[in-house]
Amino acid sequence: MTTVAGRPAVGSIAARLERLPHSRWHVKVRFLIGAVTFFEAFDQLLAASALPVLMKEWHLTTGQATFAVTAGSVGMLLGALAAGWIGDVIGRVRTVAIGVAVTALAGLAVALSTGIELFALFRFAQGLGIGGVVPVAATYINEIARSDKRGRFVLLYEMIFHAGLAAATLVAVWVVPNLGWRAMFLIGALPVLLAAVLPRHVAESPRWLLARGRTEEAERVIAAIEAEVARSTRAPLPEPAAAKAELTAEAGDERDTRGRLRELFTGRYLRRTTVVSALWFVAYYVNHGISVWLPSLYTKNFGLDLSSALAYTLLSNVTGLLGTLIVALVIDRVGRRPALVTALGGSALALLTPALTGAASGGQVALFASCTTFFVYAINCGLYLYSPELYPTRNRAKGAAFGGLWNRLGVILGPVVVGAILGSGGSLTLVFAQFAVVAAVGTVIACFAVETKGKTLEELNS
Repeated sequence: MTTVAGRPAVGSIAARLERLPHSRWHVKVRFLIGAVTFFEAFDQLLAASALPVLMKEWHLTTGQATFAVTAGSVGMLLGALAAGWIGDVIGRVRTVAIGVAVTALAGLAVALSTGIELFALFRFAQGLGIGGVVPVAATYINEIARSDKRGRFVLLYEMIFHAGLAAATLVAVWVVPNLGWRAMFLIGALPVLLAAVLPRHVAESPRWLLARGRTEEAERVIAAIEAEVARSTRAPLPEPAAAKAELTAEAGDERDTRGRLRELFTGRYLRRTTVVSALWFVAYYVNHGISVWLPSLYTKNFGLDLSSALAYTLLSNVTGLLGTLIVALVIDRVGRRPALVTALGGSALALLTPALTGAASGGQVALFASCTTFFVYAINCGLYLYSPELYPTRNRAKGAAFGGLWNRLGVILGPVVVGAILGSGGSLTLVFAQFAVVAAVGTVIACFAVETKGKTLEELNS
C-alpha cells in the first residue's frame, strides 16, 4: 500500500473503495442511511399536509399559515449550516445520528402543540435536525460510491427522499381526515430508534477518517469493509487500480486535516460554489413554493375536499419520483451539466404553460404541477449528487451544507412569495409566471456548471 509521510495516501483509500464490486454491504449501508433519509423527507412535508386542517382548527390567516410553514424551513437552514461544520469535525455517521434524534424528538413536541406559536417553535427545532441530516447523509453516500457508477448509486439512494415525500402525502390522505394532524407527527417520530442503531451498523467514511489524520482507524475501517464485501461476493476482490488517484490525490488533505469555510470561496471553488448555490436556490424555491401550498390551493381556491386535495398532491410526488428514476438511469452517461440544464429547462416550460394559458380548475393545476415536479425533483436529487463532488474531503460536508443554505433560502422564500401573491389578491397565473422566470434563470446558470462525470472525488479536487 502506498504511503505518504508514513501513512496511507489518499489515493490508496480511494482506489480500494473504487475497486469494490456492488455487494450486500452497499445494500445494507444504503438501506440504513436511506431509512433515515426517508423519514427526514416524511417529516419535512408534514406541515404541508397539516396546513389545511390547522387553518380551520386554529383560524389562521394566510400570514400565520406562512409563518407556520417557514419556521421549519428556517430551522433547516440553520441546521444545514451547523451540520456542515459538525460533519467535517466529528464525522458523517455521528452527525446524521444526532440529526435524526433531534428530528424525532422535536416531532413528538410538535404533536403536542396547543397553538400556532408552539407549533412553529417545535417545527423550527425539527427543522434543525432535518436540515442537518440530508446534506451530510448525501456526502457520506458520495464518499463510498464508485466514480463510474456514482451518479446512479447516489440518485437511486436519493429517490428514497422523494419516496418519503410521497409517503407523507399518501399516509396523510387517510390519517389526517381520520386520526388528525397530530398522528402524522407521531408517525414521523419513529426514526428515533435509528439514531441508536446507525453508528453501530454503518462504518464511518474511510475518506473522512484519513482526511482527519486518523490513519490507523481509516485502515481498520477499509479493511473491515473489504472483508465484508469479499464474504458477500464469495470472490477475491480485484486489485486496486494503478496509482492514478494517488498522483492526483487531494494535496490539501495530506498537508492539513482542517477544512476552512473560506476555501469554498477561493480559486476554482469560487465558481463551483457560486453556480451550485444558485442552482440550489432555484430548485427549492420552485419546488417548495409549489408543494407547500398545493393542498391549500386545492381546498381554498377550487373547493376540493381534503382527501381529493391530498390525492392530487400525491400525483405530483409520484411524477417527481418518476423523473428522479429516469435521471438516475442516464446521468452517468449524459453527465451532470446536460442533465441539470435539461431538467431546469423542462421545469421552465412546464411552468410557463399555465402562466400563459391560465389554470381554471384543480385538475389543470394538478397537471401542470405534476409536470413541474417531474423535472424539478430530478434537479433536487441531482444537486445532492453534484454538490459533494465539487469539494475536497476536508470541506465536503461544509460545501454540501452551504448549498443546503441556499436550498433553505429557496424553501423559505418560495412559499412566502406565493403567500404574498395570494394574500394580496394575485392570481395563480402570476404565481406560475414568476416560478417560470426563476427556472429559466436557473437553466442559464446550469450551463456554467463544472462537469464531474466519471471522475473520482480525488481527481476532481487535485
